[in-house]
Parts: sequence; C-alpha cells; structure tokens
Amino acid sequence: MARAVVFDCDGVLVDSEPHSAAAWTAALGRYGRTVTAADVAACTGLGYAATYAHLAALPGEGSLPGPDALAPEVLAALAAAFDRGLHVFPDAAACVTALAFDGVPLGVASTSRRDRLDLTLARSGLGRHFQATVAGDEVGRGKPAPDVYLAAAARLGVRPMDCLAVEDTGIGAAAAVAAGMRVIGVARVPVEVGRLLGAGAGLVDRLDPTVLREVL
Repeated sequence: MARAVVFDCDGVLVDSEPHSAAAWTAALGRYGRTVTAADVAACTGLGYAATYAHLAALPGEGSLPGPDALAPEVLAALAAAFDRGLHVFPDAAACVTALAFDGVPLGVASTSRRDRLDLTLARSGLGRHFQATVAGDEVGRGKPAPDVYLAAAARLGVRPMDCLAVEDTGIGAAAAVAAGMRVIGVARVPVEVGRLLGAGAGLVDRLDPTVLREVL
C-alpha cells in the first residue's frame, strides 16, 4: 500500500509549458537565436541541461553562453512570463490540498533546476503542502532514470515501493516505475496517453482526491 504521494511539477501541478516556450524564446533571442514553441515542447520532461543541449544544437547564427551562464536569463524570462499568469490545474490543487489535509506525506520530483522549481512552487501557492522536493540538478541522472524519484522517497523517509507517483509524461512515468513506485498518469496532452500507458502508468483524465485516496 502506498504511504506517500510524489508529484511531478510542470504539466501535473501547473500548466507551465507556454511559459517555458516564452522564456527560452526570449533568452535565446537575445543572442540572435530563433526557436519555436514546438522546439521547446520537444524537450518536455527532459530538464534544463538536456533542453539547453537540444536548443543550442538547432541551426542559428548567434553564439550562446554556456548553460550555467544562460540559466539566470532563462529564469528571469520565466518569472516575467509567470507574472502574466501561471495556471494551476484545479484538479491538482484540489488533490494536493485534500491529501495534505488528510496528513499524507507529499513530495515533488522534478527535472527542473532548483531555482526554477522553487519559483514555480512559490508562484503556484502549493509549495507549503510538500514535505520534500527534489530538483533535476540535485541528482546524477534525469528522467527516465529513477534518481529523482528515489531521492524524493528518501527525503520523505519512505520506501519507493510505498510511494504513489503522479506524472503527465511517459518519460516521467518510466522514471517512477524504474524507482519501484506505482504511477498514476494524468492525460493532460493527448500525445502522451500512449506513452504513459506504455510506461506502466494507470491512466486518468483528471486528478480526483477520492480516486487517489482509494489507490493509497
């Protein structure tokens, strides 16, 4: 039986992908690089380092600073995008609030850098409900490797097999399964439905506190 719930952040708790596209477009545009929302969407779930590598490899004339030097510019552009309104998924907010009220230990396992994860959780208003959060730059390997989920379980003080993970991508679901967790996949994006099922996630079209309680 699962004793804790570990959520992915972007795409599960908040609809941050449009903001990510805006941030990368703005940051790279300062160096004469043009990227599209589709270019950024192709990196969904991969984390900052892999996203930088993918976008930096696209054809373009401008010379880019290294990933560490560019990161503050991407973060500043992201914060500016959030200022225009970050959408928190109502079903996720209801689940997190209800489970926290029930005393269920909650964590976050994200591929985002720590600075981005902290910004997103703060702007979402949900950060106070989580006892443990793990960022992508705090583990050796990103999703689909299990590292971030294993770290989240360790910080919560529970065994991975006693955790339920909530994911929106096949890459994330594969990471949680590899960690030994049960996985609920929320079908936010149609293209991910088959990938979630293929990774071994149980599929729902929205997060329902009652359903998650039953799984717990």
